[in-house]
Amino acid sequence: MKTFTRVSALAAVAALSLAACGAAPEDEETTSAEDTAAAEETTEAAEAVDFKACMVSDEGGFDDASFNESAYDGVQRAAAELGIEHAEAESTAESDYAPNLEAQVAAGCDLIITVGFNLGDATAEAAAAYPDTHFAIVDFGYDEPIDNVKSLYFDTDEAAFLAGYAAAAASGSGTVGTFGGMNIPTVTIFMDGYLAGVNYYNEENGTDVTVLGWDGADGSFTGDFSDQSKGQNTTQGFLDQGADIVMPVAGPVGLGAASAIQSAGGAWLIGVDSDWTESAPEYADIVFTSVLKNISNAVFDTIEATMAEWSNEPYLGTLENEGVGVADFAEGTVSDEVLAALEEIKAGIIAGDIEPSTAG
Repeated sequence: MKTFTRVSALAAVAALSLAACGAAPEDEETTSAEDTAAAEETTEAAEAVDFKACMVSDEGGFDDASFNESAYDGVQRAAAELGIEHAEAESTAESDYAPNLEAQVAAGCDLIITVGFNLGDATAEAAAAYPDTHFAIVDFGYDEPIDNVKSLYFDTDEAAFLAGYAAAAASGSGTVGTFGGMNIPTVTIFMDGYLAGVNYYNEENGTDVTVLGWDGADGSFTGDFSDQSKGQNTTQGFLDQGADIVMPVAGPVGLGAASAIQSAGGAWLIGVDSDWTESAPEYADIVFTSVLKNISNAVFDTIEATMAEWSNEPYLGTLENEGVGVADFAEGTVSDEVLAALEEIKAGIIAGDIEPSTAG
């Protein structure tokens, strides 16, 4: 498949604006040794502070090119910028969750962050056993709030809606697809938004683009977040049915989907959680866009806030606060007309005039 360069419409507008403002000065100042030293000082690590943030992954591990990795990036950024101490425990199976949490408590962590819906029960049990330890959990909430647990939520259906609309507009076959790793709310919220976006495109344009893998109530799931061959097989099935854009919501299983698309040619992948042109650069040539869940920022902000004062008030990432979004589209795949429509849709979602999910 041809490798496309990527471009942001906003970046293009910014570049034109800068050009209109005038050219750079002809004379360029020479950088002094003092200036260089000052610049280097600003990149040095922050002064160490007495605070330890720890993290426990789900079975995908910290190199999943997805939500675990993004969350861990937030811890590493906090260590560099805030001077905190940090530790982590990587899970490879559900049986690892409880002992990993126990180990972090024993290590004297001031804040323990668990990553993913699957750690919900284990986190609640640890919080009950150690009421003086603070916890935060990514992508899970409790019916009854827990005093020492902060939930980090993301309205990813809002961003997935935009990706679904764009995919419907860009599809040459009139068929797109999506599948999940497990049938859990933090997965299906992406799929709901994606389907709703395709449906909205059909309503607005009188088209009939079909979504494989999710009908708003049931769909295709591989059963885990680790077996990449399942993602490859599921995606190949979609391609065989004519799908030319596929969105896997399955952590590392999505890498199997990317492999199938890259091998087949003539189709695109939509990444989730992080920008897959950066987190999975070997597949950058087939990435249409990515539905971004800015977990790294949420984790960093939670650590910083907890250093000052503990609060179990949930964090919610939305289009409005840039907690979720979409990455740049591959050049040549989305017209200026569709980009303009996406800006209007985004405003409508933020204003509450457009429902971004089939589950709404």
